[in-house]
Amino acid sequence: MPVEVLIEVPRGSFVKRDGRGVFEFISPLPCPFNYGSLPGLPAADGDAQDAVLLGPRVAAGQRVQVPVRAVICFVDAGQQDDKLIFAHHALGVDEQRVVLGFFRFYALCKRMLNLARGRPGATRCLGWGAVDSRFAQASCA
Repeated sequence: MPVEVLIEVPRGSFVKRDGRGVFEFISPLPCPFNYGSLPGLPAADGDAQDAVLLGPRVAAGQRVQVPVRAVICFVDAGQQDDKLIFAHHALGVDEQRVVLGFFRFYALCKRMLNLARGRPGATRCLGWGAVDSRFAQASCA
């Protein structure tokens, strides 16, 4: 079932902004995916649920209807901060490796940023979780 994803950071961008468009940081590497959120669906950390859209670059501010394919279980500064993975196609094994590898690397980078900002708590990628076919639940237990 397609879900509306709001793109905040287009694929290839170096600037990370939150859902309100507020600057967060400049990355030394371009974002390999379109990154955004699900407006109106709060995540465990209180922000809108994070969404990663695979495929070609989509402009910031665009809303895309796309099915959820997977979830990456993630902890940021001690808070659950899972990333829902969206694509117009089923994920292949190589694509799954790239996504998981990126989030493992991102966890290391985010951990250093959190330390510099004085944000305590673990930051790590826990791997793949399960998403039911209706997108009623994403499970990282």
